[in-house]
Amino acid sequence: MGMERGKIFNKSSWPRAVARKWLNFPDDKLRFPSDFTTQERRKSCSEQDSSAVAPEDIGVEAWTTEKTRGLRVMPHSESLNLRMVVGTWNVGGKPPKEGLNLRDWLKSPIVADIYVLGFQEIVPLNAGNVLGAEDSGPAAQWLDLIQGALNSDDCNSSPLYDQHEASQKPRQSFSDLLALDDDNNVVESAPSWPGSPMQRQYCLAASKQMVGIFLCVWVRADLYKHVSNLKVSSVGRGVMGFLGNKGSVSISMTLHQTTFCFVCTHLTSGEKEGDEVKRNSDVSEILKRTRFSHSFRATTTGVQPPPPETILDHDKVIWLGDLNYRLSNGCAEMYELLRKNDWQALLEKDQLKLEQRAGRVFKGWEEGRIQFAPTYKYITNSDHYVALTSNSKPSREKRRAPAWCDRILWRGEGMKQMWYVRGECRFSDHRPVYSLFSVQVDLAKKNLAATNATITTATKPSVDATLSSSCAAKIQAEELLLGAETGIDTSLQ
Repeated sequence: MGMERGKIFNKSSWPRAVARKWLNFPDDKLRFPSDFTTQERRKSCSEQDSSAVAPEDIGVEAWTTEKTRGLRVMPHSESLNLRMVVGTWNVGGKPPKEGLNLRDWLKSPIVADIYVLGFQEIVPLNAGNVLGAEDSGPAAQWLDLIQGALNSDDCNSSPLYDQHEASQKPRQSFSDLLALDDDNNVVESAPSWPGSPMQRQYCLAASKQMVGIFLCVWVRADLYKHVSNLKVSSVGRGVMGFLGNKGSVSISMTLHQTTFCFVCTHLTSGEKEGDEVKRNSDVSEILKRTRFSHSFRATTTGVQPPPPETILDHDKVIWLGDLNYRLSNGCAEMYELLRKNDWQALLEKDQLKLEQRAGRVFKGWEEGRIQFAPTYKYITNSDHYVALTSNSKPSREKRRAPAWCDRILWRGEGMKQMWYVRGECRFSDHRPVYSLFSVQVDLAKKNLAATNATITTATKPSVDATLSSSCAAKIQAEELLLGAETGIDTSLQ
């Protein structure tokens, strides 16, 4: 179920958390910080089952006539277009300092409806954090900072829309950003902030932490009642192939009748020859091992298909994070190209693009055109790459060539990337990256015939069901081993 944000982690739960990490027990996919209130499910499921899901019945007629900032709906249309900002940032194991301004990272040339923000290394990746209990303190600090930025009462200084800065961007005009709407014959005036505080309020839909990887999804308060089937899943790919110093955190949700999956990853580091193969393997394992468990209520109602269980089952998927792909070896002219700011020539050596073109990773995924400088590795609190600094003794860090480690990819129909840029905050050795998407969301239920076919398929026994039973047995064994402890708070596990 969803949890109230800000809950303190009980020290007595430390042995339980450590056991779960060491034995690689699956996470409780129904427990995560959220601003949504816990609601009882329908009578078709267990009387004691509860979740942070909203009612599934949607008043389509009301939405087709509603005029809210960010929403673009045509009369009698079965879909609407939303604006979604996606951001990723490796913060170098440091908690946010007091007064840190997220304006540069969260700003958008147009008001957004959804914010998907992923972090890497929100805690130092030392043995205590990797093997011990989760340190949720920095995550709470980041959430408070984000909430303050998104819900600022000062409309003129809101990070979501800066008319002056947007007008100075030569890359895209405001009309370009609304091109998708023009295709649908929808006309909209320039964005503005409504007077109602509730209309400009953003709520935390869900967040999830695994060691240093942290993902949070924020939605406009007036959209929350249309969000359902919130689930989280994490996959460790670090020490011994399953601890959480590397890996992924994923959030699955349904908005109206469209399913979304957001995958925040921190892949294997290193720039030695062959390290890109390890990163490819990380992607493959994350796709294979990420699972979202659901009750069987969807398979018994006969009305709609069951919620997606894997990443690729979703209608729309965003993959973000520190993917750690570097420049391939043999780029002798790298330093000269860096000094000339010739990013397109350098991108010809980008491992991710090379591996993707060869069909070895992210086949069928899309990424926008990169027109910004490499995001890694900087000297902290400076604009200088470590590799180009000659005023210090040679070190291992000096040999780390600049690279586009921080990326955002997507797959699914009805998505159009409007912006793909980087921020300039000097807080860590990485620069943050963010993107603006125009996303088409279905309001009406999908074809019933296709739905029934999906339901029929879903009711057949599968290997995944057997694996789920095995995982349940593991958890029961854990309960027996650790059940002697009392007063354990499992809310953040």
